[in-house]
Amino acid sequence: MAESEDALTIRHVAERLMKARPELDLELVESSVRTAYDELRYARVRTYLPVLMERRAKDLLPPDEQADRHT
Repeated sequence: MAESEDALTIRHVAERLMKARPELDLELVESSVRTAYDELRYARVRTYLPVLMERRAKDLLPPDEQADRHT
């Protein structure tokens, strides 16, 4: 059975975040992405859903310690 479009979007966003923040636990990243999806899933315009989900999921994750040290 093929994955739904939303399931693929969730998986792709989680993969991008894991590449950007490999120090984080996979379950934590997936949980934040699912929460972001739940908050945005009823959006009428779905074109920007992946970008909005990624931004929201980043907000839900702990701060990036390296970014804090460089500023």
